[in-house]
Amino acid sequence: MSLSTGVGVLRFKVWDGLDAGTGKWGCPMRQRWALGPHQEMSPALEDKLAFTVTATGSYEEAAAVAQKWNCEVDDSTLHALTRRLGTRAESQTQERLKILAAERTPQRAASKLAVLMMDGYLARYRGPGYGKKKTKKKRVEWHEIKTGVFYLQEQAARTEGGRGLLSEKVVVCWQGEGVELGRRLHWEALRRGLGRAEHILVLGDGAAWIWNVAADRWANAVELLDFFHASEHLWELGRALYPEEQVQEWVESRLHELRHGEEEKFLAKIKRLKPRRGQAGETIRKQKHYFANHAERMHYQEIAQRGWPIGSGAVESACSGRQGRFKRRGQFWTHVGVGHLEALIEARQNNHWDELWFAA
Repeated sequence: MSLSTGVGVLRFKVWDGLDAGTGKWGCPMRQRWALGPHQEMSPALEDKLAFTVTATGSYEEAAAVAQKWNCEVDDSTLHALTRRLGTRAESQTQERLKILAAERTPQRAASKLAVLMMDGYLARYRGPGYGKKKTKKKRVEWHEIKTGVFYLQEQAARTEGGRGLLSEKVVVCWQGEGVELGRRLHWEALRRGLGRAEHILVLGDGAAWIWNVAADRWANAVELLDFFHASEHLWELGRALYPEEQVQEWVESRLHELRHGEEEKFLAKIKRLKPRRGQAGETIRKQKHYFANHAERMHYQEIAQRGWPIGSGAVESACSGRQGRFKRRGQFWTHVGVGHLEALIEARQNNHWDELWFAA
């Protein structure tokens, strides 16, 4: 039997044959070492290679890094390894979701605030016409990968330069419905102290699915529209209302009202805007509807005075990091391929890595 390891290929002479007790063919040493019937790598080598895959930008990069520590492996082998271990990681996630999450550090004092943020980004997928010379079907499709972040308020800090950072966080992604993202994010959040937090804050960019998830999982949470996204919509409204030279003054005045406790005054002014025709009129109608829908999610001064965040930078950063892996030039994914790799990345980042090899 040959087995690739971190120190090279090792060859063993082992017994195999028919087990009289079970009536099945097998190899006692493979069973003792927890190796699959056709597994050609040691668990330790698989650990190093899979970790490298999740920490680099592509399978090709992971293969190049592996070669630096004298492991000759190609990207197709790493892809197959990711497929097998990603399937295992997702299966383990499904099993975990069937039981109530146990908090990792129950001895820690209860937190004043638990923060949940959600967003999404688009990635390129292979359409039904992908790879075909002549087809009327789409060769490329764009699909949203929904992303959620959880952390406790005391885990947030700032560098000397003022940049925000988190000492600990959970990042969960899902390609399908937001409700499933909420289920997974909620389980991981419970594991890290959500259940004992005094308050819960949910931040989002205004997408309806985010508030639907919040209503489904955290009905008593305080909901807040990310201030940056609110400002983006206000700038769009301003450009529809005024000439370019007048936009900045109007927008900054409205932002000041919105940020400093005058949201009712702000909303009244937006409501009084008169309808117009054409594209500008459509933009005005759309933005009036946007702000009216989020009227109870824009109490920025009140939230800031509590010391709570008013921006969703943590999930924006998480999406940016994932896009660095799933949105590179020349990449066209399948749902299965994204699922396998994402399951491995989450196993590493959310402290389930060792379970891939040492599950109870």
